[in-house]
Amino acid sequence: MSEDSTPPLPAPEPPLPELPPLEEHLRTEGFSFLRAADIRPMLASYGLADWEGFTASWNRLGLDRYMADGGRYRRRRHATFAVSAEGIERKKHQPHYQSRDYNELNGGIERWFRPVEDAIGAHPALMAILRLMQRVATDLTAPAGQPDIWHAEIHQFRIEARPDEPGEPTPEGLHRDGVDWVLVLMVRRENVASGETSIHDLHRREIGHFMLAEPLDAALVDDNRVYHGVTAVRPIDPAQPAYRDVLVVTFRHQ
Repeated sequence: MSEDSTPPLPAPEPPLPELPPLEEHLRTEGFSFLRAADIRPMLASYGLADWEGFTASWNRLGLDRYMADGGRYRRRRHATFAVSAEGIERKKHQPHYQSRDYNELNGGIERWFRPVEDAIGAHPALMAILRLMQRVATDLTAPAGQPDIWHAEIHQFRIEARPDEPGEPTPEGLHRDGVDWVLVLMVRRENVASGETSIHDLHRREIGHFMLAEPLDAALVDDNRVYHGVTAVRPIDPAQPAYRDVLVVTFRHQ
């Protein structure tokens, strides 16, 4: 390069995805339901990759031994992250805690679940999901209320259904989680019927219902404004394994 040559300009940052359908309904109604075809390109813009490798980890969850109803139908793993404009950092493993104000069935105690596997905690699919959630939380939180760092929790859930024991995705019933924002992302439905999501306002009047049916179907919820719940799942063929896999991501102020 000659002395008077101009150095090349750095490559421009890829444009942020447009989120009007997602954010507008979330802003006006307190929730948003997106089909996989709508949310996949949003996640792809944040680096979604190896979805199959990511979802295979749902076969390696641990039994949830904290079910006050005595059920043995729920498997899960859990992890926490600090999410900010500077990046995403996994926190030291810690218990999941909800007060009984938010979870009358299982709240009021520290619940220690198996940690999310290291490779899954750093997986590009999860990083894309957390970046998209950060974008939504930042866009829809008033500047005065935005934390420098969001506390994010992720929960891998498998709800198993048996002929003699239906699986309860929300055994605590209609509820709020005690956070700011909630994402429920469908991973897999295998041989199950039902599992319909309903959304209710703060007076517990139903304002929406839908089915997360296909991988990457998604529901986003403003937890300060609405309740949500999911009906029990039952096996279609009682002789075959039956389960519903989802990823739940929550964001709240530190």
